[in-house]
Amino acid sequence: MRTQNLLLTWSISMVLLFTACDEKKDTRVTADIVTNSQSADGVSNLPVSMIRFEEDTFRFGEVLEGEKVSHAYRFTNIGNNDLVIANASGSCGCTVPEWPKEPIKPGKSGVINVVFDSERRAGKAEKSITIYANTEPSRHVLFLKGTVKPKSN
Repeated sequence: MRTQNLLLTWSISMVLLFTACDEKKDTRVTADIVTNSQSADGVSNLPVSMIRFEEDTFRFGEVLEGEKVSHAYRFTNIGNNDLVIANASGSCGCTVPEWPKEPIKPGKSGVINVVFDSERRAGKAEKSITIYANTEPSRHVLFLKGTVKPKSN
């Protein structure tokens, strides 16, 4: 009986060990990998651009709960290469950005439109919008701030 228990324990341990070693690795490519302009020796090997926002924070003041706040964050490509915005995301589902999918030529401008839905968001609102582009650094953060007044029942 003791030998049987030891054999069973050993078998279960081996199965767990081999399955744990066979984990699938996450092979998704992120914007950080795609836009890293530095090689191992520190020499730039990818064309990067530069982005300048007219503002990085929009203060919308006070709105009544349930209202939607829209804002256009204007930017200019001040680099020498095409600017490509790979992704933009809000800090929660209530903040939704829309960005240009086509490259922005050097010297040209574009807009990232953001809509904040204040439904069930009464109180102080501080939302962030994270932008990933072929710039150095590749991540830029914009902010949307204000106060949402609760609905009167």
